[in-house]
Amino acid sequence: MRDEHRTFEIEAVRRTVARALHLEPGELQPDSDLFAFGLDSLTLIRLAGEWRREGVDVTFEDLIERPTLADWFALLDERAPTEFRPDSMPATTHLDAAAPYPLATMQHAYWTGRQDGQPLGGVGAHFYTEFDGSDLDPTRLRTALTALTHRHEMLRARFTDDATQYHAAPRDVAVDLVVHDLRAWAAEAVERRLAELRDSWSHHRMDVASGEVFRLGLTLLPAGRTRLHVDLDMMVGDAMSLRILLADLRHLYECPGLPLPAIDIGYGRYLAEHAAAGAQARTRARRWWTERLADLPGPPALPTVVDPLTPVHARDTALNHTRRLHHHLDPRAKTALFGRARRHGVGPAAALAAAFAEVIGAWSSHPKLLLNLPLFDREPLHPGVAHLVGDFSASIMLGVDTTQPVPFVDRARRVQEDMRAGVAHGAYGGVDVLRDLSRATGEPVLAPVVFTSAIGLGEVFDERVQALFGAPVWIVSQGPQVWLDAQVTELDHGLLLNWDVREAMFAPGVPDAAFAAYRDLVGALVADDRAWRAPVGQLAPARRSGRPV
Repeated sequence: MRDEHRTFEIEAVRRTVARALHLEPGELQPDSDLFAFGLDSLTLIRLAGEWRREGVDVTFEDLIERPTLADWFALLDERAPTEFRPDSMPATTHLDAAAPYPLATMQHAYWTGRQDGQPLGGVGAHFYTEFDGSDLDPTRLRTALTALTHRHEMLRARFTDDATQYHAAPRDVAVDLVVHDLRAWAAEAVERRLAELRDSWSHHRMDVASGEVFRLGLTLLPAGRTRLHVDLDMMVGDAMSLRILLADLRHLYECPGLPLPAIDIGYGRYLAEHAAAGAQARTRARRWWTERLADLPGPPALPTVVDPLTPVHARDTALNHTRRLHHHLDPRAKTALFGRARRHGVGPAAALAAAFAEVIGAWSSHPKLLLNLPLFDREPLHPGVAHLVGDFSASIMLGVDTTQPVPFVDRARRVQEDMRAGVAHGAYGGVDVLRDLSRATGEPVLAPVVFTSAIGLGEVFDERVQALFGAPVWIVSQGPQVWLDAQVTELDHGLLLNWDVREAMFAPGVPDAAFAAYRDLVGALVADDRAWRAPVGQLAPARRSGRPV
């Protein structure tokens, strides 16, 4: 009976994992390295949560350390309960919904970094997007925005000087939809005004202390056209939260009488339960990172023209200006890249991170460099977490040594191995590691070069959102103490490769030349297996040409 039961469980796990990776079960063999099939941290979190809800005592760290089906079969079989338990989640934490509660780690970093006088501060961490559509009704949109603000408590968040947050009651929040009516303007005047609005919204630091955390604007244009402006401060929501907000806003605009799924947990309660459930993992991870502090390299020594520790204020508009560089891989190119990566035993996120590291290494005067990798850590503690808005992000530090010109596939495999180890110990996050490095060195240590992979999150803007609001024509993000934020997101069934660059930091021409090299390297990896088997060659005009201030 035990063998029959175990065989059934093995096939159930194979189907579960294949579904999570968007594969057919037959594609996964017992010894398959699941990272080569696109496994990422978000999928791991979801799988661990799903199995814990079935009563299996398994953690994210357990799964990432043994990433093959055979190992997972054995682990789950060993820890499966003798009787089915429908819920092994932590006991509910009861919190006063109106009481202040502490900031999450990344929230605290955003709060500190946005203050005037911080090194490369004076900037809020936020996402700004424009959608070009038609025939949006300002009255219906304002009504939907009001309902959205009532539904999501984080849109009513207030932040205090003692590093806490609380939520205002819906009746105490004034919802404001900014409407610009340009329908009677001449074409040239319209374009000038749209450019002014784009620059203003892209670089606006919201007043989060007073509750300015989510801004929605609508520009009415000639011939029934519209432009929707959406700005979300990362203090209250991560990239997945932006997706949730846009999906809910669409629903509330189109179907105001149809209830949305209930949200059975608040953000404060989630943070408390997540911290309690992960306390032991955090202790283990802290020990692991402490043992490796001395081996972590410094940030890339890029050709900068501003001291990275320069105190910056919001009024320093030149130093606060962000420019986006972008390149879209169409669905065919995305499929080709994923296929080649899999055949070489590398996940697509690791392959793109390695390509980014090669390019940054080429422009750095030091071949060893520290990269900042955000993670998405939305653990399904309760069913309502899937609908919850909040900052569920974390980060890890990734050291990369580009000294030796090795075949690209070797670089990518090493990056993948180090990413895997870092994520396995991500309970002690990158912000904490940087604080430890600063204490150890006696001076501030920053990790201002960021690589964010949202592969596995799905389309950043789903088809129904675009059908109502229009196509996204402008996407940009800013963050304090960040020079360069490289992002990979899924869009229109392809991949969008972005660099958000704090342009005044760099010598003229450097960001454009480096991004062109990145785009060309990714293109070669899409097109030709030989690019995987050979070193990348010279990328910068002169190898190790960085001249940091």
